[in-house]
Amino acid sequence: MKAEFYDFYCLSEMASVLRFRKLCYVESAVKCTSVGYESFEIDEKLDKKEEDVLSANNFALEINKKRKQPKRQPKEWRCLDSCCWIIGYLCTTWWLLLFFYHCFPVTLLRVPELPGPGVRLKLEGLTALHPVVLVPGIVTGGLELWEGRPCADGLFRKRLWGGGSFTQIFKRPLCLLEHLSLHYETGLDPQGIRVRAVPGLVGADYFAPGYFVWAVLIENLAKIGYEGKNLHMAAYDWRLSFQNTEIRDHALTRLKSKIELMYISNGYKKVVAVPHSMGVIYFLHFLKWVETPPPMGGGGGPGWCAKHIKAVMNIGPAFLGVPKAVSNLFSAEGKDVSYIRAMAPGVFNSEILGLQTFERVMRMARTWDSIVSLLPKGGEVIWGNMDRSPEEGHVCDFSKKSHSKTSLTTNNVNNSDLKRGFLVKDLANYGRIISFGKPASILHSSKLPTSDSKVFSRTSTSENFNNFSCGEAWTEYDEMSRQSIQNVAADKAYTTTTLLDLLRFVAPKMMRRAEAHFSHGIAENLDDPKYNHYKYWSNPLETKLSDAPDMEIYCMYGVGIPTERSYVYKLSPNSRCKSIPYQIDNSVHGEDGSCLKGGVYFADGDESVPVLSAGFMCAKGWRGRTRFNPSGIATYIREYRHKPPTSLMEGRGIESGSHVDIMGNFALIEDIMRVASGATGDEIGGDQIHSDIIKMSERINLGL
Repeated sequence: MKAEFYDFYCLSEMASVLRFRKLCYVESAVKCTSVGYESFEIDEKLDKKEEDVLSANNFALEINKKRKQPKRQPKEWRCLDSCCWIIGYLCTTWWLLLFFYHCFPVTLLRVPELPGPGVRLKLEGLTALHPVVLVPGIVTGGLELWEGRPCADGLFRKRLWGGGSFTQIFKRPLCLLEHLSLHYETGLDPQGIRVRAVPGLVGADYFAPGYFVWAVLIENLAKIGYEGKNLHMAAYDWRLSFQNTEIRDHALTRLKSKIELMYISNGYKKVVAVPHSMGVIYFLHFLKWVETPPPMGGGGGPGWCAKHIKAVMNIGPAFLGVPKAVSNLFSAEGKDVSYIRAMAPGVFNSEILGLQTFERVMRMARTWDSIVSLLPKGGEVIWGNMDRSPEEGHVCDFSKKSHSKTSLTTNNVNNSDLKRGFLVKDLANYGRIISFGKPASILHSSKLPTSDSKVFSRTSTSENFNNFSCGEAWTEYDEMSRQSIQNVAADKAYTTTTLLDLLRFVAPKMMRRAEAHFSHGIAENLDDPKYNHYKYWSNPLETKLSDAPDMEIYCMYGVGIPTERSYVYKLSPNSRCKSIPYQIDNSVHGEDGSCLKGGVYFADGDESVPVLSAGFMCAKGWRGRTRFNPSGIATYIREYRHKPPTSLMEGRGIESGSHVDIMGNFALIEDIMRVASGATGDEIGGDQIHSDIIKMSERINLGL
């Protein structure tokens, strides 16, 4: 501003001086008795100079006026802008990848291939010995259509899920959601729809083109002699409850027959089972089912497992459930979905677009009984109460961890890495699985309102039950009154015990159907005849392991990745009918180094399953002879510290500890191959521990 004023001032002064000079000349001319040609010439020159100065003066005024004009205000960011930004970003990324692929020589883009475990172990002389059965987890197995509605014409025996079928999501999304949903009351096929698991190794080798699940392990096993006669994928419909896979598809019977056939045809060698994720508790259910008398069980008798199973090598085991299942059933989201919703809220919450994305996904997911099998098991004893949890004192700064010596048993333990404490400024109350508002997640329980039975009593109005014209995606939230919805929040916090009451309140039909197949408690007396029912068989805290003292059980999982443990919620700002009334409050963050980010409290784990759920049974629940393991089956903990790839060209890495990417971890693959070739747990090194699982287990007061 000072510079502008100075320029304007100088030009004004010049004009004044010239005017003064002109007046002087005119005055002298009047005094002269004769006016000559020279005086007129001087006047003409002065007039010309004055015009030049005035034009310069006007130019300066115009520049100054333009500078003083206020800047235009930026336009308000609209939903359409968010959509265009996302589409533009995806298209730009895609075209850049195509450009680099076509413009650079293939030799420059190819990642230098390291010799896999299969090649190296073959050179050491390892060969296929024990048959191997792979058991996939939730979501990763392919599903194909056998019968459908008119909207699915042309898709007979085509994949609706997995293996590169995701183009159907864009072509006919509502049709796909309809065919992937099960009957809301029975948990089985809807009328006129039959979707079945894709059989064989191709059913779960790749989830999508280029995105492997079991493919790397299968390829390495093939290097030492494995093929169709001694390698089997136990495909099943992962949407169903475990007992319903037998009732509808005879999946458990077929698995029993296949194991018996492989046992006989491979020289009476016992089978090595390798389940992953939810497949771990599915196979645990199978181990109990196969020895139970018919009609409820498979009739194999008490010694079946001891005769046919050498080892169960559980990858990413969700033995005690995962908090992710809570947020999925409660609001159809997790940390990633919550982040996307925050980036483009108008896309998903817009009343104009009317997508009802989350409502449709929730309606579908709540028909899958398998998700209820993944709810946290063991209540407050395992997961903690309002003021205590096994992980207390930990932090999420995974790059700065101290280690000290701790001994577990006589097995080999990586003592330098055993105690991985991660100290934090704000201690997280992990026992509060759901908190409404940040204060409810950190205040002492004495300062919070208590949840009484009145909270879980539904009050309904005609507004809620009869107004079905405002949307197509129905959820059980539509049958709750505004007052009931607000009562659930009201600055409250819920532990794993009150959480089940909360889910029974907001989704009574789903819980009534699913709880006929699953239980989430702790058995007081395992000899009670009620525990012979199949609803308890997938809960390791409510069933006994088989009488098979020579069998081995491995808990193999990644550590060192922030993993969802509990959530901070808020009431949804979207008040339209048929909408989900709650969502993760992604605006809530803790201090630097805190475990609270974007409304989610993180703990140690493999990004999906916390260490507590993956390792407790092998660390304590089944360690030695316990009431859950009366025959003393040997258990081993094999943890794999996560090491991300150093560049994008390395793909998903060969030392990953992530829940799915660990299937390509060379160290894990080598452990499986050595056991399948005849080695024992002690021969491959015994326990390998990097996390704080031992200290966590010691804090859990569970009678064994």
